[in-house]
Amino acid sequence: MTITKIAPAVKTEGRYNVFVDDKFAFSLSETQLIEAGLKKGQVVSEDEVARLKSESDFGKNYIRAVDLISRRLRSEKEIRDYAWRKQWTPENRDRVIERLTERGYLNDEKFAESFTHSRATTKNLSRRKMAQELMKKGLEKDLIEKTLQNSAEYDEKQALQNLVAKKRDKYDSEQKLTAYLVRQGFSYDDVKNALSEDQNQ
Repeated sequence: MTITKIAPAVKTEGRYNVFVDDKFAFSLSETQLIEAGLKKGQVVSEDEVARLKSESDFGKNYIRAVDLISRRLRSEKEIRDYAWRKQWTPENRDRVIERLTERGYLNDEKFAESFTHSRATTKNLSRRKMAQELMKKGLEKDLIEKTLQNSAEYDEKQALQNLVAKKRDKYDSEQKLTAYLVRQGFSYDDVKNALSEDQNQ
């Protein structure tokens, strides 16, 4: 088996298509290509081609993961779920996660802080609801508790007060409003106190 052509990819800048025996075999980033030391006319074995194809998949998967994280931070579970949906091999998935973690792009502690800040400023969530959302993202209970306890932005009492002010006119009785707020994860006593404070304002 012989590498017969190496050419820049048309659709993806910075990647190169490698042809073996005049047929497209795989593509590599410029860095991968240099590291592999490939050149036209080089003889390669089937095992080498298979390894380079795996390296190609890793490179593409890594770039996709970085693109996802560049839009918003992700938890490790979200990347694992994405890898499963896209049918990455376990080996490539683990390599991508390891590289992302090494470079500081994937960090559940930073993700928890960012997620809590975002929800605190856009939604009036109870502590229980906030914890449930973080748990769905695959975060450990201890990390969730630490994040909610140390967050400067998240204030459950303020969230409840905001929700009371927002929803009071939408319910024709305090009993129905109370039931709604309790369903949102706020304690009954906190709800009664918030409603009482709202009425006294």
